[in-house]
Amino acid sequence: MLNYVWLALMAISIVVGAINDKLPEVTKAAFEMAEVSVKIAIGLIGIMALWLGIMKIAEESGLDRILARLIRPLSRRLFPDVPSEHPAMAAILLNLSANWLGLSNAATPFGLKAMEELQKLNKQKEVASNAMVTFLALNTAAITLIPATIIGVRISLDSQNPQEIIGTTIVAGLCATVTAIIAAKLLQRLPLFNREITQESATAEGDRHE
Repeated sequence: MLNYVWLALMAISIVVGAINDKLPEVTKAAFEMAEVSVKIAIGLIGIMALWLGIMKIAEESGLDRILARLIRPLSRRLFPDVPSEHPAMAAILLNLSANWLGLSNAATPFGLKAMEELQKLNKQKEVASNAMVTFLALNTAAITLIPATIIGVRISLDSQNPQEIIGTTIVAGLCATVTAIIAAKLLQRLPLFNREITQESATAEGDRHE
């Protein structure tokens, strides 16, 4: 879907540039922004390599499983259908940890692994489970304690005070996370959004008629 969005944006810019006789400016801007994007990407290599290495060490050393035990009381409330020792919990923890550090790119593989493990526990493979929905809400609205990626971008762009966004980032992430959890927990109680409840009710009703 995003590919179509980007294609549409590029096509519209070319058409508008042609209509306004600004094609040379459009071409120049395209090359300049391509150069800027490469500089930003190279500037992020160091930060990404550092935290990806830390995450890999945590995974190989078993630290992720230790941390999963520590947050067991919280995980039981957020993911009551997922066993505390299940590999999904470790992947969820690593994903959220990466998001807390502002490493969205590093969080992606852990998020995919978490969804893969949660799907193994999902009884209805064609429908996302409550645990999957809750995790997606947390992943999307994660609290960012150290927005390392954004700070790295600001440093690469010569910001005078790149870390000044930390406070507002934490507040915004906290509000988004609380809202996401409340919405996920409330909506999953409604039969309209919980097909498992609906199907169980239908099965029970059918048994009574028999």
